Amino acid sequence: MESFSFELIAQDGAARAGVFHTPHGDLLTPVFAPVGTQATVKAITPRQLEELQASLVLANTYHLFLRPGDELVAEMGGLHRFMNWPNPILTDSGGFQVFSLADIRKVDADGVSFKSHIDGSARRLTPESSIQIQQNLGADIIMAFDECAPPYDREYNIQAMARTHAWAERCLNAKTRSDQALFGIVQGGIFPDLREESAKVIGSMDFPGIAIGGLSVGESKAEMHAMLELLNPILPANKPRYLMGVGSPEDLVNGVMRGIDIFDCVLPTRLARHQAVMTHHGRLNMLNAIFAHDERPIDSECKCYTCQGFSRAYLRHLVVAKEMLASTLLSIHNIHTLVSLSRMMRQAIIEHKFSQFSSEYITGYFGTTQNSLQQEGL
Repeated sequence: MESFSFELIAQDGAARAGVFHTPHGDLLTPVFAPVGTQATVKAITPRQLEELQASLVLANTYHLFLRPGDELVAEMGGLHRFMNWPNPILTDSGGFQVFSLADIRKVDADGVSFKSHIDGSARRLTPESSIQIQQNLGADIIMAFDECAPPYDREYNIQAMARTHAWAERCLNAKTRSDQALFGIVQGGIFPDLREESAKVIGSMDFPGIAIGGLSVGESKAEMHAMLELLNPILPANKPRYLMGVGSPEDLVNGVMRGIDIFDCVLPTRLARHQAVMTHHGRLNMLNAIFAHDERPIDSECKCYTCQGFSRAYLRHLVVAKEMLASTLLSIHNIHTLVSLSRMMRQAIIEHKFSQFSSEYITGYFGTTQNSLQQEGL
């Protein structure tokens, strides 16, 4: 683990600015990771990601295990070489995808049996096999195999949390590569006592980083915020905190406000494929007819390639014509929005201005400007 270390550079309230050192480069936190489920960020090339200054991408263990297979990826030199991405990569454990397959999986104390969504074949994941798959994939940051439970089912969360803790120990024992950082995952639904217990158990284990799972899965924003506020003073201050699957601008600000360092989400590229763009004042639906003759960029203050070169009218034309370029240009803008927001938050923390920044940002996102954007086709 000599290749991994976390430095806390500055703190403003609970908000943290840090550096997580990895074998493929430093991650300046707060950091947002675009999701490359199948070893590709949809509609975006690796070169474009680098131009956007994205420093971390996520790939999906479950999907790559099924296709093309983790052993093939290992044969090809691992994910970095396979997808031609020279910077840090994070892989999830497959636990959340198995959770989403509720109708075709069976959980027991040893692991999970399920049917492939591709061909219906019988498959199984255990803590040991999840770690082996992730070691074959070769990401810098890997996740312990966990069980994500429905947020409001207390009895299920008690059982799932106990399995998550037992599986975390097994993952630590199964890991053999020293060039990968294994993160433990805190579970417990929306129940404060369970979250506190899980944070203490996972935080006491020998993980170089801590992930927070089981949020943004159906609970309210207020409930998610309450859980993050509860966890902030319990989790080790000298380890990076990763909030899994969260990625709207307002969620990034609210997460950093509550001590989160790392985020990932499919949202920016998924929205782009559904004709929507993020701005720092809300979302726009680029299919809206109001943009048909609009010569302005998506955001006049944005420095991304899309906003520097293309009008709303042209982007709407691409959307209406169902041109592939629409997904690329809208994805470039959406990813840039989150990556640049992460940089702005980091600078505000370093300057001890995050409280003012976050207050003004949230007001601008949900305030009067948001109302005007709604009229333009939110």
